[in-house]
Amino acid sequence: MNANNSLGVEIIGIGSYAPQKVLSNFDLEKIVDTSDEWIQKRTGIKERRVVSEGQNTSDLAYMASLNALKMANISPEEIDGIIVGTATPDYLFPSTACILQDKLGAANAFAFDLSAGCTGFIYSLSVAESFIKSSKCETCLVVGSELISRFLNWRDRTSCVLFGDGAGAFILKRGVKNSIKSIDIKSNGKYAPLLYMPAGGSSMPASEKTVSDNLHTVHLKGKEIFKIAVHSLSNSALSLLSKASMSINDIDMFIPHQANKRIIDAVAENLKISEDKIYINIQRYGNTSSASILLALDEAYQKGLIGKGSTILMTAFGAGLTWGGAIVEL
Repeated sequence: MNANNSLGVEIIGIGSYAPQKVLSNFDLEKIVDTSDEWIQKRTGIKERRVVSEGQNTSDLAYMASLNALKMANISPEEIDGIIVGTATPDYLFPSTACILQDKLGAANAFAFDLSAGCTGFIYSLSVAESFIKSSKCETCLVVGSELISRFLNWRDRTSCVLFGDGAGAFILKRGVKNSIKSIDIKSNGKYAPLLYMPAGGSSMPASEKTVSDNLHTVHLKGKEIFKIAVHSLSNSALSLLSKASMSINDIDMFIPHQANKRIIDAVAENLKISEDKIYINIQRYGNTSSASILLALDEAYQKGLIGKGSTILMTAFGAGLTWGGAIVEL
């Protein structure tokens, strides 16, 4: 492959998938001390999707990837690289990407996972762009896939009401058109304790105590995260616009990470972007972590709200803490 044969990185396929099972706020009222009114007021979420027994993160990734392959009109054998952004892999090892490779029959691809919390898709997109531009691969499948419902403490109303399961996928290919106008990734590890899962890694292996103490579940400090998220997402968006020599008026649709409606509203106010240019579906899916932007983007595309030639601003933040974004032209 010769990097001089083309100029850019094209997005040729988009796909997403959400499990069929719906868990509403009213369902949660029956299992935890909460209410539909309380959840909607603080998060904007009405319901979320959760997997059925037997479904894994790789299964969600597989379905989203099939939809992206269909749009791209290519076979799995044409994929050179697979990057799966996930914080909820099937196993610590092997990677979910390798399991996905086998399920797809993408025999010619390398495959690995990338862990950056809810920013996993943006990080994976940045890596894929670099691989393609440096001739490491020609066609890359980028996936954000999360199965968070199995990592929640269903007695903790501050966390269990927030999340849902889902997956999304991009297929990138070296070409003449440059779909990625700007991309930006950042992190600050001093905020790691604000959002993490204490047990399950080498620092705290599984034991009877870690299980009984719910240490294999999501732990977060929402108030502290809120302020950092609004600040980092706003600054990231402004940086992306500056790098692309664009203004907010050049953006056809702003698709932020779907974590909390109040965070999205605060960022939109900072950016002075009109409500009709923001796509939000958190009310139906909750926070699906690295899948959230892709679920929203694909849904907006399927509805005809965006299409070929549309310019999209995407921003995300997540455990690490990590944040970043991209401006892409479909």
